[in-house]
Amino acid sequence: MSAPDILSPEFAADPYSAYRTMRDEHPLIWYEPMQSYVISRYADVEKAFKDPVFTSRNYDWQLEPVHGRTILQMEGREHSTHRNLVAPAFRGRELAEKFVPVIEQNSRELIDAFAADGKVDLVDRYATRFPINVIVDMLGLPKTDHEHFHRWYTSIMGFLSNLSGDEAVMADGIRTKGEFSDYMIPIIAARRENPGDDLLSTLCTAEIDGVRMTDHEIKAFCSLLLTAGGETTDKAIASLMSNLVAHPEQLEAVRADPSLIPAAFAETLRHSPPVHMIMRQPSEDVELSGGTVEAGTTVTCLIGAANRDPERYADPDSFDVHRSDLDQGRAYTAGANHTAFCLGRHFCVGAMLARTELETGIAQLLDAMRDIRFTDGTPPPEHGVFTRAPSELRLTFTPA
Repeated sequence: MSAPDILSPEFAADPYSAYRTMRDEHPLIWYEPMQSYVISRYADVEKAFKDPVFTSRNYDWQLEPVHGRTILQMEGREHSTHRNLVAPAFRGRELAEKFVPVIEQNSRELIDAFAADGKVDLVDRYATRFPINVIVDMLGLPKTDHEHFHRWYTSIMGFLSNLSGDEAVMADGIRTKGEFSDYMIPIIAARRENPGDDLLSTLCTAEIDGVRMTDHEIKAFCSLLLTAGGETTDKAIASLMSNLVAHPEQLEAVRADPSLIPAAFAETLRHSPPVHMIMRQPSEDVELSGGTVEAGTTVTCLIGAANRDPERYADPDSFDVHRSDLDQGRAYTAGANHTAFCLGRHFCVGAMLARTELETGIAQLLDAMRDIRFTDGTPPPEHGVFTRAPSELRLTFTPA
């Protein structure tokens, strides 16, 4: 059987069947349209994320045109220093004390707007709005600018997922970079002069060994946070709720025991990850299943394939919040045994923020909605290749 075509309509409709073929028969593919090798086995994707020979130099052309230079492009000491500048705001006490109330309020406001209706498209009314609103509020920016951020977010994600190279999409993303910079740089300058208690002020004042982030580094991080934090949480909410409604017994187990929400989120990250592919670039020739990857070439790591590798998981195509081969203790750390947040030194710095948003949001949704079912009677299809989730989630429910 020939290797699946990543940009084909058949692949977009059902990547999981293609992933099986890739893992079994084509673990290493040179894909000409993307000028990239493609890998699909868990062991290979894990190696690409953990082995120091794999760099993130691909982000120089993949991210920089739309974000500017971000922490993802950095390596070694520079990366460690910048990661340590931003990480404290996304873990432990600071996250809990400063931003949990922001998360709770934003979720509640969105739910209150539809809770009495008995029906909702959860993607449109909640999932696409909740994480972006949280990020805007964490940064201490005006609520009146939420719609600007939704537009910028959509444009930047279009640029990043533009695997076919559509020139109009590229131009819109680059134009958004300019608009976002024009908006953020004066605000950053003002926060340096008069810092407050918000995340943007924290970024402006953070210092390690005399090193501070420049205005453009802060702007680039905010741009990255907007898309990486928005897109992953947005799609995780839609996929998690769809998975639970499709498995009523698991939905009721989570409703009865909200401490299972992190397990349901971790299993969604494995089974239906928001991001299906991440790229890396080796600094020297490296051996993977199926052959040698040359130094300097791009490697596309298929998270969606790795996370359903039967060599790693029992019954990998089944959704199971009680799964015993997914390490819940490490699911939101760099040592996780799923690949949805990457692994190793470039593990997602916002993983705990995402977990906190999901724990809060799903708990509030289940409190507000009883007897939840798909309005059309069946789970909605997933959409997307680079990122993937239901594009709408029409639910009917009994108001609590």
